[in-house]
Formats: sequence, structure tokens, C-alpha cells
Amino acid sequence: MEENYLNSVLKQFEYYKILGEKTFAQLNEQELFWQFNEESNSIAVVVNHLWGNMKSRWTDFLVSDGEKEWRDRDSEFESVIKSKEELLKKWHDGWSCLFQAINSVNTNNFQTEILIRNQSHSIVEAINRQMMHYAYHIGQIVYIGRMIKGKKWQSLSIPKGKSNDFNTEKFSRGKHKGHYTDGLK
Repeated sequence: MEENYLNSVLKQFEYYKILGEKTFAQLNEQELFWQFNEESNSIAVVVNHLWGNMKSRWTDFLVSDGEKEWRDRDSEFESVIKSKEELLKKWHDGWSCLFQAINSVNTNNFQTEILIRNQSHSIVEAINRQMMHYAYHIGQIVYIGRMIKGKKWQSLSIPKGKSNDFNTEKFSRGKHKGHYTDGLK
């Protein structure tokens, strides 16, 4: 059960990471910094927040509170990233920290109490909390990308009006174990 759960969350996290990367690939550098208005976040700001959260939550995941003393959450929502290169570096750094932490979880430490802001979580609760948080923000990244590109947006899943084609192709293969990335282009 524990191993199945960990394998499943690794696949889910990889799926959301890929969604972000497929969005970045459709945008030029300037578009990563576009904001709808002064109160909204650019993709670069969302990435900076994800990076800060990932570094805090997943560094020493099993032994220290996920809200590190060195984290400056408020600055994560400022326009500190200045280039696509810097954005991608932070993106990969955050994900690397996450995957390294999850890969350190095993049957021997699966019952470890995880603290986030001094609130106790099981491993499952802590991982699920972060997965939902990241899915929320990566959804924002995709939506911003789609707004920017308009009709030039290349769908990351099943394009509008193509559900029947997609289902026909899926069902023609017979029953199989799928992966969340199967619907990605």
C-alpha cells in the first residue's frame, strides 16, 4: 500500500511538472512575465512562489518543520525572477528537492510525523497537501499561458471538440494501465 501510494504520487507530481514545462515551451521570455493587472501574478511570480514553497516543505522533509525559518514567503510574490533561464533553474531546483524528499520515504519511515507550521501531518496528509497546492498553482500557470496565446495555444490534453476522437483511440487499444501523462500532447 505505501509503495503503491508513493509511486502514484510520484507520477502525479511528474504530470504537473510536465504541464508547467509544456506551458513554458509555448511562451517567449516576455510572456512569462505578463500580468493581467497589477494585482495578478505573472507565471514567473507563480514559479518563484512554487520554488520557495518546495524548498521549504521538502528540505529535511522527515526531520524539520516544513515552514523553514529562512523562508521569506512574502518575497515569493515579488517580481524577482529576471529571465527565462532563472525561471527554469528555480523550477528544476524546486522539483529536484521534492523528488529527492519523496524518494527518501520508505516503509521504515512512512509513519513519521510531518510538521508544517507546527501542525502535525501524516506522510500522506503532508504529500497530499502539497500536491493539491501545486496543482492549483500549475493550473494558474496553464491558464495564464492559454490567455496569452489565445488561438495559438496548443492544448496540453484533449483539445476542444476532440473528446470523441480521443476516446475512440483509447478504447481501441483495449483495457490497459494508463499513466496521467497519456493525455498530454
